[in-house]
Amino acid sequence: MDTSMLVYWITNRESIRRLRAAGAPPPWTSDLILSAGHFDNVRRPDDRVSRWIHFEWIEPHADHPDLFLACTVARFINEPEVLAEVGFPLPWDPERFVGIMAARKARGAKLERRAYMIHADRKPGQLKAEYMARRIFTPMWRSREFLRPVRGETLARYHGRLSELHGMAGGFMSGQVIADLKFAEPLRSASDWYTFTASGPGSRRGLNRVLGRPVDAPWTEGDWQREFARVRSAVMPDLERLGLGDLDSQSLQSCLCELHKYERAREGGSMRRFRPNPEPLPIPRIAEAAE
Repeated sequence: MDTSMLVYWITNRESIRRLRAAGAPPPWTSDLILSAGHFDNVRRPDDRVSRWIHFEWIEPHADHPDLFLACTVARFINEPEVLAEVGFPLPWDPERFVGIMAARKARGAKLERRAYMIHADRKPGQLKAEYMARRIFTPMWRSREFLRPVRGETLARYHGRLSELHGMAGGFMSGQVIADLKFAEPLRSASDWYTFTASGPGSRRGLNRVLGRPVDAPWTEGDWQREFARVRSAVMPDLERLGLGDLDSQSLQSCLCELHKYERAREGGSMRRFRPNPEPLPIPRIAEAAE
């Protein structure tokens, strides 16, 4: 196991964030890839979309029993501009949602931020938003009493329940929803708040790189979880040295994904370019580390 590049990426990416937050002028790093490329932050709540979701939807509605559905809509759309027009989507109104999205498409406005691969088995010509409303969001709304998190429930157990639904199978999107939802009660008090995570395609490749395996070598979820725990233990002293000793596993899982993107760029592969957004976002109080 060689965690040196993972620690390097975390160290330098967090340094960039801190320099930007302090108002320092660019460049914030001498690493040309990190300087030119678009990479998520080390802490997931520091990412721009996460901050918007937390500040606009989670903080004002932290006590809403069906916040899970709002977080699901947020992550399937993943674009603040669109979410702002949709508005907080509870109580759920599928006709209104589809109408807004259809109107946006008609005027050529963006409909989503394509951060995740969402496999939609929709009919030819069907608006993706209509598919999501009909096959994912509306069934969740109808099953809301079953899907509401309960006090004392672990993130892992809730993840299992959420992953039973259409569109959430495989667990990756369920994990993305929980990464936001866990900043509100009752999941904020979950016993596995720091240790729970679920793998995704990028973090599987990232873990392969750390372990010296072929990049696309397959994983079972159980094997990935076991090796991820070993890596987390190995880098913990470095995280503590960097002031990141409380980094939760979902953020570290994301770091593995970003490490893969970084290494792919170093090898001459594709890389999304960084385009700074001049408009700052407030830091949501609820995004502070759980106590």
